[in-house]
Amino acid sequence: MGIFVFLPLVLPLSAWPIARLAEQRLHPRTATVLLTGVSCVMALCSTVCLALLMVVGTAQLPGNPLPDAWSDPEVRESVPQDGIAGRAAIPALLAVVVSCGHAVLRHCAVRRRATRALDGLRPTGVAVLPDPRPYAYALPGGPRDRVVVSTGMLDCLGSRERRALFAHERAHLAARHHRHLLLVRLAARANPFLLPLRTAVVYAAERWADEDAARAVASRRTVARAIGRAALVSRGTPTPTLAGLAAPGPLPRRIAALLAPAPVARTWPPLSTAVGLALWTAATGAVLSAMFSANSAYTLLLVLHAATPL
Repeated sequence: MGIFVFLPLVLPLSAWPIARLAEQRLHPRTATVLLTGVSCVMALCSTVCLALLMVVGTAQLPGNPLPDAWSDPEVRESVPQDGIAGRAAIPALLAVVVSCGHAVLRHCAVRRRATRALDGLRPTGVAVLPDPRPYAYALPGGPRDRVVVSTGMLDCLGSRERRALFAHERAHLAARHHRHLLLVRLAARANPFLLPLRTAVVYAAERWADEDAARAVASRRTVARAIGRAALVSRGTPTPTLAGLAAPGPLPRRIAALLAPAPVARTWPPLSTAVGLALWTAATGAVLSAMFSANSAYTLLLVLHAATPL
């Protein structure tokens, strides 16, 4: 395996330039899908490499359940500084498993609490809660997807702004943004170097819903006013892992983007541009991560097979 087993752990750094440029230069839909894909590939590859390092490290520990032949010199020589790297990979991989498990459990708990809060209401596409606190969010799953909004939020918006609010939340549900947000959250838990991509996907998903809402109501300024008013009276949703109109983040940039012309839907920018170069760099990093992790796994499998007596 050599030093190549370590590279997927740091190759997410190659995606940092596109994390910022994608917010400014790519269509929000393109940015959300591409950055989510890059994050998932890189997180999976770095986790595989941690698992490979753990196998080499635990094989040398006394009392381990692995075959004794797996601690032979031939196996240890497949990883540089095998003693340090192998032992360091054990708590690192354990932290990844615990952190990702906690994120999934918290996400499910939030969904359950939000669903229970709607018990007794008619299973329609919109649930209006008699609550003076202003909030609105998209709740996927259950008997059917729902837009949840409080009477406090509706009282703060005009009729056209209410249409923009509902269009925004329906866009979240239609594009299944909760899946993108959960995937990048897990990816960032698996490899902290992917945190900038998670931030970029959260922003891009909101911008995607903004653009869909602007098309639905045929007015970009109406959506911008709805976002501004909702942000002034709201501190986000009572369920922080769900998408909402006034989600925390760079609201001034969202409003400025809506007051500007609509972005051009381009799937892959030219290489001659800064965003194109950054995107190709991130894609190359993802491909190299997959290649190095697959090669390391195959190499270790051959080494372990050769060291294990038949």
